[in-house]
Amino acid sequence: MISANNIALAYGKRVIFKDVNIKFTPGNCYGLIGANGAGKSTFLKILAGELDADKGEIGVTPGERIAMLRQDQFAFDEETVANTVIMGHQHLFKIMAEREAIYAKGDFSEADGIRSGELEAEFAELNGYEAEAEAAVLLSGLGIPEELREKKMKELEAGDKVRVLLAQALFGNPDILLLDEPTNHLDLKSIAWLEDFLFRFPNTVIVVSHDRHFLNQVCTHVADIDFGKITVYVGNYDFWYQASQLTLKQKQDENRKVSDKASELKEFIQRFSSNASKAKQATSRKKLLEKLTVEELPVSSRKYPFVVFKPERPCGDIILEIKGLCKKVDEVELFNGLDLNVNKGDKIAFVGGNALAKTTLFQILAGEVQPDAGSFRWGVTITSSYFPKENSSYFANDLNLIEWLCQFPPCDGESFARGFLGRMLFSGDEATKKTKVLSGGERVRCMLSKMMLKGANALIFDEPTNHLDLESITALNNGLIAFSEVILFASHDHQIVATVANRIIEFIPGGFIDRVMSFDDYLESPEVAKLRDTLCAGHAELKL
Repeated sequence: MISANNIALAYGKRVIFKDVNIKFTPGNCYGLIGANGAGKSTFLKILAGELDADKGEIGVTPGERIAMLRQDQFAFDEETVANTVIMGHQHLFKIMAEREAIYAKGDFSEADGIRSGELEAEFAELNGYEAEAEAAVLLSGLGIPEELREKKMKELEAGDKVRVLLAQALFGNPDILLLDEPTNHLDLKSIAWLEDFLFRFPNTVIVVSHDRHFLNQVCTHVADIDFGKITVYVGNYDFWYQASQLTLKQKQDENRKVSDKASELKEFIQRFSSNASKAKQATSRKKLLEKLTVEELPVSSRKYPFVVFKPERPCGDIILEIKGLCKKVDEVELFNGLDLNVNKGDKIAFVGGNALAKTTLFQILAGEVQPDAGSFRWGVTITSSYFPKENSSYFANDLNLIEWLCQFPPCDGESFARGFLGRMLFSGDEATKKTKVLSGGERVRCMLSKMMLKGANALIFDEPTNHLDLESITALNNGLIAFSEVILFASHDHQIVATVANRIIEFIPGGFIDRVMSFDDYLESPEVAKLRDTLCAGHAELKL
């Protein structure tokens, strides 16, 4: 068990936590949620002992081991992938290293023999003989192929490094597991594997994630950081949302009743305070009025941007026709002879492990990249708008946010820009920030603002939830559900794909699968699974 006792932390005048008392018990998975800047990652670091609070202490049951998903991708560059995973259990790894060093000696002394016997006993007790097999299972589940396992970490791509570091955190059955955004860089198949792993994990898990479906699948409790404190709810993310909204509504209703009663008493006192026959009643009501108190509701740190896409005109009969599209990047074939017709009302989710194929297709449709062969044609009634996965080129200037937004019609002057930016959570002085200092989430909100201004009737999104907090993801999700025209998108957010898409196109080795159905139905379809196996025959393992 791990507990926080009277934890307080502030940066200057800004209070992050105040007198936080909470216990995390074995067998439960706690989703740690809160707005960006609320202190989720900071609290994990305090629990892990990597950061000191201003006040209070962290209590851990003696002998229990804490494992934390590390964010430093370069810390293990000189280690092999397999060793990096086993290093998640530092004590076991030290025993392995000492054991190997003794057995590598040419002159094996009596002292070495005694020490090797001690090491063998402890090695067996820590399940050392199964360590390599366990590491292999974890790496396989997270999509790291066997041929990478003896390579050094510095030879891996950034996304693969994150997967290895996640395997490191999961290794060796830690008593307390701390995970900060574990689904980042994972494909849908690996996320499903991780969900199953955590569902079966018998010890304590505390996880920070912006993936609502993931939180619903793995969490037994939600620890909500808001109002400078942490409140624990039993249940998953959806239950927390319903319970927290109900609690807020109840407090608002109670305040409204008190306010109505106070108004009623004030009116009576005003009318009858000078009336001799009613004087006693007026005095009695004055005493009642003095006892009434309206509870001042604290201001939540959660803020939801206003995300609404309004097409200037509906789509005509011809939306998009793609014929024989081919593209290679660095001699790697992404798609070959792609034929596709987009129909009215289509909201198409592009899925599959080949992220580069999806991104390149969107870049071609947006006119940023030329295909090697084939053609595509947008209908004459169509206006498209594109949200790229990488947006840094849009902010390579020294403009402030007002000036930046006014580049895009129909933005009509500072007053219009301030109003629009305010709805996207850039109010007051925030609207004059320089674009070069924006965070990843702020840039995404700017890009969404640009798209909303255009009034397009065909929207293209490439991983739009990257860098967004849960509130912004929820607002975007609702905006996409409400959009009446055509959407082409790729996302690792299961809930967005499941609630927005009515058509699924999956890129796989050997071709692609195109089905008009919901995402959950697609995942459960035996016919789709059979077709996938047929198309993938003779190719590398598919990553959903």
